[in-house]
Formats: sequence, C-alpha cells, structure tokens
Amino acid sequence: MNEVAKKRPEFRNINLFHDVRTYRLPPAGVLSILHRVSGAIMFLLLPVLLWLLDMSLRSPETFAKATSIFRTGLWIFPGFLVRLGVLVLVWAFLHHLCAGIRHLWMDVDHHSVTKEFGRKSALASFAISLGLTVVFGAKVFGLY
Repeated sequence: MNEVAKKRPEFRNINLFHDVRTYRLPPAGVLSILHRVSGAIMFLLLPVLLWLLDMSLRSPETFAKATSIFRTGLWIFPGFLVRLGVLVLVWAFLHHLCAGIRHLWMDVDHHSVTKEFGRKSALASFAISLGLTVVFGAKVFGLY
C-alpha cells in the first residue's frame, strides 16, 4: 500500500465567459478553424465573382467597366475597399488551398503524422499562404 497513486487527469467544463477567452488552441486547431472560415468566405463571395467574370467576358465595354470597379469602387464601396475585399478573397483561396493540401498529405501519409508534424505543417501552411497573399496583395494594390 506504499505505492504512490497516480494523479488522475482533471477534466473541467469550459466556462463560456472566462475559459473560452483564455484557452489557446494549437496551430493545427487554428488552421482547421480558418480553413472552414476561408471556405465560407469563398462560398459567400461566389456570386460576386461570377458576376465580375461575366462582366469581364461579355464585351470590351463591360470588361472596361469591371476593371474600373477596382479603381473607382462599386456602389457605396470606394476602390480601396473593393481591393481590400479582393485581397481577403485571395487570402481565403490561398489559405484554403494550402490547408487542403496539408490535409490531403496527412490523409495519404497517415503513418508519419504526429503532434509535432501537425504543429510544423500548420505553421508551414500559415507561412506559405500568408507569403503568397502578400505577393498577390502587392499586385492587387499596384505596388508592382
């Protein structure tokens, strides 16, 4: 009876008003949530994209109108907000693509998936998608 008893793990209920704000997800959890958010953004902006694609392909006049939207704006949105919306859409696409490739890679090579691999691959997905977003963002805002 002299054995030291192992301490049992403590599972607490998460308090909505305190613990949710202080709980820190691992990078893989944040990546997973943002993967869903980016998919929702792309889905919700799909009608706008199809409208712009239709405008750009219909005739040279409507193409000129579609490109002027980026300079002058659209209805109540100035051109800066339109370009910022395009940048958000570019981020959503690139993040969704990188996270999706990561998930496919983990599905194919499930024997080497560890907690450390999940952390490193999540951070790599963040770095790649944000780096590409900066490059495309410079193009959207006319920096090169």
